[in-house]
Amino acid sequence: MSKTLKEKLSSQIPELRDEAKSIIKNNGNKNIDQVVIDQLYGGMRGIKGLICDTSSVGLDTGLIIRGIPILELTEKLPEEIFYLLLTGELPDAKALKDLQDDLHSRSEVPSYVWDVLNAMPKGTHPMVLFSSAILCMEKESEFRKSYDKGISKDKMWEPMLEDCLNIIARVPQIAAFIYRKEFNKGEMIPADKDLDWAANFGKMIGVKDDDGTFAKLMRLYMVLHSDHEGGNVSAFTNLVISSSLSDAYYAFSGALNGLAGPLHGLANQECLRFILKMREDIGHSPTNEEVKNYCQELLNKGGLVIGYGHAVLRITDPRFTAFFNFGTSTIPDDEFFKIVKQLFEIVPDLLTAQGKAKDPWPNVDAISGSLLYHYGIKEYNFYTVFFGVSRILGFSAQIVLARAMGGALIRPKSVTTEWIKKQL
Repeated sequence: MSKTLKEKLSSQIPELRDEAKSIIKNNGNKNIDQVVIDQLYGGMRGIKGLICDTSSVGLDTGLIIRGIPILELTEKLPEEIFYLLLTGELPDAKALKDLQDDLHSRSEVPSYVWDVLNAMPKGTHPMVLFSSAILCMEKESEFRKSYDKGISKDKMWEPMLEDCLNIIARVPQIAAFIYRKEFNKGEMIPADKDLDWAANFGKMIGVKDDDGTFAKLMRLYMVLHSDHEGGNVSAFTNLVISSSLSDAYYAFSGALNGLAGPLHGLANQECLRFILKMREDIGHSPTNEEVKNYCQELLNKGGLVIGYGHAVLRITDPRFTAFFNFGTSTIPDDEFFKIVKQLFEIVPDLLTAQGKAKDPWPNVDAISGSLLYHYGIKEYNFYTVFFGVSRILGFSAQIVLARAMGGALIRPKSVTTEWIKKQL
């Protein structure tokens, strides 16, 4: 295991535990929120019921990782972000090299994973393949082996970290294999241990990258999607499963199944599908007026402009801004990136004039697919796998810290409709 990372966590955890115990002891009965009926029927939206120190998402700030706004982290490597998520600090050069070397040493995928993936029927959704590949490695779990031997609760974070590092190291090759197998791209491309984690993933995908911009996109993509606090569907699923003391393989597989939903990780492909359909319906590269009329007609019919609005944010998603800046500097003349830009300039005003949207601004899904599409990855039902590879960094940090802090079983109380009626 990465010695520097483990030593850093080992030095931090006792103080974090003491702090949590003190807060509970001195303020455990303090009321910090109230639940209204809208929230009970609205999917628990906005209820403060979890601790997540890896990141936060504010209405007017967007994603903040360990106190650092995401737009200040766009030049970092995903490995650096993972270290930051876990420890609250960016690694120095030595710690980064130590972590990268450790991941490289763990990257060999068990041969039976390829057997499982090859046995799946043609046409199986890539997210099913990805989730299944992770779950089938559960026999490798150091956490389960340690639990079966009777490991003490305060040490559980260590084998959990082992499992997470093994999964992080292996998922780029697994995901790349799925892409090349499902879409007839040829044989698996071997890993290159001289490359960083994201650039290696890009190479194994097989995109021609003479100028290195696809590797830059992969780094940026993995950083921007790495974490988004603890209440979104996949992160919450990950935390709930892990809270039962299931290992990371079970937790990640379940979380990825949540990520695959159209209201969560699948949204990126839905956004690209919307852009492609608009281009097809108009029949040529649209003018601003044609984009405006198309979207206005859609809204008049009660439809949605996919990619605009967010469950939490009330500003332009800073992750959209990061991708927009990348696109502007690298592919400004790409036809579909131009449409993304037109939508950004037009749609917020339309939604504001309509007066129904709480958030008329674009989220990250409104743009991410168009960038992948430019580099020839046109199989957009694979896009959520990209999302999943990245989000495993956040999944990992959250459950390692949950075990380090002795997190409780997550078990909220449900009530019946009759109980609600009696409160009215």
